[in-house]
Amino acid sequence: MTISMIGIGQHLLQQNMDLKKGEQLLIIVDETTLSIGQALFAAGSKLGAQAVVMQMPLLGKSGREPLPIVSQAMPVADVVVAATAHSLTHTQARKRACAAGARVATMPGITEEMFAGGALAADYEKIAARTHILSDLLTQAKEAVLINGGARLTMSLDKRKGIPSTGIYHKKGQAGNLPSGEAYIAPVEGSAEGEIIIDGSFAGIGTLQAPLKLVFAQGVMVDAVGPDGDELLSLLGDEPLARNLAELGIGTNDKARVTGVVLEDEKVYGTAHIALGSNDTFGGQVAAGIHLDGVMMAPELYLDDRLVLQDGELQI
Repeated sequence: MTISMIGIGQHLLQQNMDLKKGEQLLIIVDETTLSIGQALFAAGSKLGAQAVVMQMPLLGKSGREPLPIVSQAMPVADVVVAATAHSLTHTQARKRACAAGARVATMPGITEEMFAGGALAADYEKIAARTHILSDLLTQAKEAVLINGGARLTMSLDKRKGIPSTGIYHKKGQAGNLPSGEAYIAPVEGSAEGEIIIDGSFAGIGTLQAPLKLVFAQGVMVDAVGPDGDELLSLLGDEPLARNLAELGIGTNDKARVTGVVLEDEKVYGTAHIALGSNDTFGGQVAAGIHLDGVMMAPELYLDDRLVLQDGELQI
């Protein structure tokens, strides 16, 4: 932990979480994020909050529920920051904490280098503006078509709601990633058909050795072709629901960089991502106990025949 990390922590807690004097701040860490937890604790204390750090064991995979003692602490806090190797974003524990009024930021895979990097220091008011526009377009659309590397994937968005992850969580029950900047949605289960090329990174794998082609039929991934295909299948395990096309997302943070850590990669302006597994915490119907995102660097995205993303630029 350094003095500069404490300053970054104070900026984050004030700008993104609106932490106030006297509020209860819960910081959740694991063995990979102890220094970040210490910096956030010191920052919260300097701001006059009642700060507590809880270290939990590694979850093993994103989307897995934390230990009951952690789950029970989260709804009691005013602000929760989960800086952990694996994601608590799409868990019932996070959902219950928000229902109780907690403001929650999840930072899966965060490193000291990322903590000090540009994505956290971005202009989140500008990010929020473009993210809300995109989430509204997702809500209004009935169908999405994603094209990358000559592959084409279609999916229904009918009656599903786009979610803006703006990085600004000032109101009770608001939640999202930090660093942030994405608009995302849960496609209708059973609707995804076709193929798509993932050419950036994948949660649990990192930067890909080569492009990975995913094949979908009736909403489920039926094949993964490429050098990292076997590793992806191993991460998903034997649970059929883990192969569900869970999410479509668009990155909106112009300060984010491709690092091999999906937390930041999926926020990079002009990228798109899909996810496999759970989506029951943001409007879908699947609880798979896992949620893995794969990032595409410069795909085309059409929403009801309207081009909204091309060559790394938002068309809005």
